[in-house]
Amino acid sequence: MNFHQFLLALRGRLWVFAILAGTTAVVALLVSLAGTATAEAPAAAPLPEGFDATVAARFAALALDCVHREYPNKIAHVLNGDADVLAPRVLTPAFYGCYDWHSSVHGHWLLVRLARAFPGAPFARPAMAEVARSLTASNIAAEVRYLNGAGRVSFERPYGLAWLLQLAAELREWDTESTGRFSATLKPLEKAARDRLAGWLPKLTHPIRIGEHDQTAFSLGLVLDWARTARDGEMESLVVSRTRDFYAADRDCPIAYEPSGQDFLSPCIAEADLMRRVLDPPAFASWLKGFLPGIPTDGRRNWLAPGVVTDPSDPKLAHLDGLNLSRAWMLEGIASGLPTSDPRLPAIRAAAALHRERGLAAVTGEHYEGGHWLGSFATYLATGRGLGGTSSGR
Repeated sequence: MNFHQFLLALRGRLWVFAILAGTTAVVALLVSLAGTATAEAPAAAPLPEGFDATVAARFAALALDCVHREYPNKIAHVLNGDADVLAPRVLTPAFYGCYDWHSSVHGHWLLVRLARAFPGAPFARPAMAEVARSLTASNIAAEVRYLNGAGRVSFERPYGLAWLLQLAAELREWDTESTGRFSATLKPLEKAARDRLAGWLPKLTHPIRIGEHDQTAFSLGLVLDWARTARDGEMESLVVSRTRDFYAADRDCPIAYEPSGQDFLSPCIAEADLMRRVLDPPAFASWLKGFLPGIPTDGRRNWLAPGVVTDPSDPKLAHLDGLNLSRAWMLEGIASGLPTSDPRLPAIRAAAALHRERGLAAVTGEHYEGGHWLGSFATYLATGRGLGGTSSGR
């Protein structure tokens, strides 16, 4: 680590210390050093009850600690020759922190999301300063070159690319002068991600039904929400069409077989959360009855048991903490897509509350194996992201 890198790393640790400890003098000093943060303070986005700036600061601290922490680093990198043996910060200079590329991307999304929700909070200015440090024209140009490099047609497809589009959507929705600049800077990579997915989806003959990164249902939900925000009718039509092709005829999802030992996404619940985005409430209610016929109507919550992590320092076993978080927001999404009189709603909401409680309790940052990414999942849940992504006809 050279001296410049040491100073940058020190600044990141000081931000985290200041936010967690509430040390206003340190915050003031760092604000004066940041320089590039947003000056605007528009109205915060609507938030669920119980989520406040204190909780948001904990989640922001996790991302501030990692978005420019280069090591440890896990890369999926195709080598075409000796010249490709380079440090992560050289290969992907915008998104090299947080252990891997997709976690870095959604770590940046977390910072934008929380700064948008709490523009006056002490963490908002440093959060956007770190975003500004990453989203430069030269960094994004290098990211596009990397994505388009030989042997990288499947790079971060679909999970990381879907999160990149979510970052673009968040910047677009938060319409300020500075976020407009960031949005414009990110646009070449946004287009490259969009085009990579648009070229892949027509060729995909079957959905990918697993509980990790390659799952199609979760990523298609993110992409569809982005397409509607970006007013990309062509991409919206493609995703809706492929969603219907892949999932409309599904019945009796084997949810009793879930979870697998290192899932962070539920194949069954994620599919239902996607389908509520493309069906109106009566049609979705009918489809869900055939797809998950075991959802009870008596309001009990134990029909879907949360995952249990036995070792949070194990990066794969810790996935189950993320499963609880993602199940919680997906169950809330499913509830939002049903008619208000549906008798299954109490049980769905009760299971969502149980998973929310277990999932949020695990977001401590004690172990980097979970700390580098669980904050993003907690933020997605706590801020109600995706709940507006219902059928365009509603």
